[in-house]
Amino acid sequence: MKTTQPDSSTVFLVSGGARGVTAACVVELARRFRCSFILLGRSSLVAEPDWAAGAEQESALKQRCIQALVGHGQKPVPAQVGKAVREVLASREIRSTLAAVEKAGGRGQYISVDVADAAALREALGPHRAAVTGILHGAGAIADKLIEKKTEADFERVYAAKVDGLANLLACVPQEQLKYLILFSSVAGFYGNVGQADYALANEILNKAAHQLQCRLPACHVIAIDWGPWDGGMVSPELKGLLVQRGVPLISLERGAEFLAGELARDSAAAATQVVAGPTLPAPLPQPGTELLRHRIRRHLTLEANPFLRDHVIGGYAVLPTVCAVAWISNAAEQLYPGYMFFCVEEYRALKGIVFDSTLAEEYVLDLNELSKKPEELVFEGAIWSATPGGKPRYHYRANITLVRQRPPAPDLPYDRSPTHPIPGATLYADNTLFHGPSFRGVESVLNLGPTSLTARCHLPRISREVQGQFPVQNFNPYFADVQLQSLLVWAKHIYGYGGLPLRIRRGEKYHPAAFGETTYATLSVRSQQAHSLVADVTVHNEQGELYSRVTGAEITLSPRLNELFRQNRLQA
Repeated sequence: MKTTQPDSSTVFLVSGGARGVTAACVVELARRFRCSFILLGRSSLVAEPDWAAGAEQESALKQRCIQALVGHGQKPVPAQVGKAVREVLASREIRSTLAAVEKAGGRGQYISVDVADAAALREALGPHRAAVTGILHGAGAIADKLIEKKTEADFERVYAAKVDGLANLLACVPQEQLKYLILFSSVAGFYGNVGQADYALANEILNKAAHQLQCRLPACHVIAIDWGPWDGGMVSPELKGLLVQRGVPLISLERGAEFLAGELARDSAAAATQVVAGPTLPAPLPQPGTELLRHRIRRHLTLEANPFLRDHVIGGYAVLPTVCAVAWISNAAEQLYPGYMFFCVEEYRALKGIVFDSTLAEEYVLDLNELSKKPEELVFEGAIWSATPGGKPRYHYRANITLVRQRPPAPDLPYDRSPTHPIPGATLYADNTLFHGPSFRGVESVLNLGPTSLTARCHLPRISREVQGQFPVQNFNPYFADVQLQSLLVWAKHIYGYGGLPLRIRRGEKYHPAAFGETTYATLSVRSQQAHSLVADVTVHNEQGELYSRVTGAEITLSPRLNELFRQNRLQA
């Protein structure tokens, strides 16, 4: 049976829904579907005390609370002050969520109750049972410890919020009237995670329950979402810092809420009952050993398996972007050593590019040789080659790749964002200064262009995993890197009147992961220039001025003949 998407007649019963991550999702559902919500939470909704008026920050609230207690002749106790301030902050957040729901076009009410308390929940929901047509179970708790240090109380608290909470919610609402059942699970349940045996167990029970309930309730749209780490909620600032260091992107509240709404808008007959949203959690870090190994990895390349190649065509033929060779080598190294991530490439050379024409080889070989192994750093020499008809190797790309446990702090490098020579990015793609198709059209505008420098504002829309084909984004994003290096082609065309193709990169460093859809600034500084070659450095910053990456000694070969080849940027029939 098929379930339509929610509408103004839908009433969601939401656990954990008035604060944090689930609250953000509720507001987005209200905006998208104009539905109603009964929000459940353990926090009490208290009236704002007089002493809290006008105080926004927690420190100011604590000071006001102490003053009020002293004024009433009481001795301030830290635990008492902390509890009073937390109640004020929680109540403000609840009211803010209810107001946001109303503003978004929905309706909401809040009930203070613990979903793990079956009797209290049944009593609180008595007047609302007949109205509920959907359940969103977002409540949860964590008690992260190694398993030998966990207590029975830790397990019970984590298990009760997820598993007992779901059972109690289902017991309070006649299941035959449910059209939607959304369970907030976690990638910890799907992949496992160190220190979260209880949390992983509880979430995997939700995953299995979703499949069973979908069979029992065919008219209900049941979905368990295995969320990756959120930028908020139960992800503490300390954990967030660790995840960022390990290159694990966080799910923003906005993107996560949009993902949920998109899943509910799907035709339930074709929708998956369990989905994984966001990245995996960091794996335990293995020790790499000391023996230097040699690896040989073979790959069969086709145009059909790599849809992005249709957007990288020169002279009528698809050409593998030079940055994909870096991705090829670094991705293979990362897969050999989980827990390490790409930091830099050195002495990269494009020797004989891979063109998808009659010269395309049946098989390509990556020789990956380990040069050094340290606990915090691994260095590899990579060479990509294919066999000639005579059996000799034809080398296409060479590079040294460094993987690290943790990237070093980024240096503080200046850049100029002043728009002194603005050129729309669309113009550069339209006049074939840049030959790139949609998957690589990330230059939004050139802000300034001078005799030895250029700054471009870049914004690359998301490229789906299917389009990425055999070159998926891991810790190195070749599509993002290609956009930044397009600055060399733009500068060369405006100075010399013709473009160039890549030859080598002396060194490239990555300090921060860049997400699709993020605005960045690529600044080019010329090191040397001749009629037929250009060598430049390129740095990439975000809008806050943080350095994302730095390339030194990027060299391209220049030729007037490329003007015509760049115009032939559609595949030949």
